[in-house]
Amino acid sequence: MKGMKCCQVDAIVSVDARGQIVLPKDVREKAGIKAGDKFVLASSESDGKVCCLFLVRADEFATSVKEMLGPVAQEILK
Repeated sequence: MKGMKCCQVDAIVSVDARGQIVLPKDVREKAGIKAGDKFVLASSESDGKVCCLFLVRADEFATSVKEMLGPVAQEILK
């Protein structure tokens, strides 16, 4: 996630009756999202209510966690 730019609005989406959200084709193409891709869904709260949802590619998330926790684990194992 190094060199990541700040957020921008790419689309406004709706939740259907089954709780599903469709990502517009142009957004999927721009992001290189294919069927079967895995994402971590994270949330942020304000005043006790969820205000923001974030999608992060699962492999990117795992890499970030390893980069953050790796040095900590090494320090603990000394």
